[in-house]
This record gives sequence, structure tokens and C-alpha cells, in this order.
Amino acid sequence: MPAFIGPVQILNIAGSGIVQFGDALFISPKSNTKSHSGSGASNTGGILVTINGISITNVIDSNLIDQPTVDNN
Repeated sequence: MPAFIGPVQILNIAGSGIVQFGDALFISPKSNTKSHSGSGASNTGGILVTINGISITNVIDSNLIDQPTVDNN
């Protein structure tokens, strides 16, 4: 089915980002990441007030495979 797309503004495509316009049968990115950040580290906004006491980030990962990407079509 045809798609009519209005104004588009793409600010950033990092790494192997996927931008799809129109029809698609499969969209399957082939990457995964894991990140660890402390309390309030991922907050975004115009005005932020973050008050943290003691912040401990647990980075112990008991999973061997979180998201397999091999043969993931």
C-alpha cells in the first residue's frame, strides 16, 4: 500500500540505524547493546533536579545470552 509522508526531520542515526519509508515486509536490525548507568544518569529534559543519596549500580549479569541475534530474521 502506498504511503504519503509529510515533512520529516531526522536528527541523528547512530551506528547501523534503520530508517524505513513506505512498505516493508521485514525489518530486523542485527545488533544489540547493554549499558549500565547509575541513578538519574539517563534523565533527559529541559530542567532537571536529581537528588540521589548513595547510588550503586549492579553490573553482575547472570544471563549468558540476553538477546540472540544469530539467525534472527
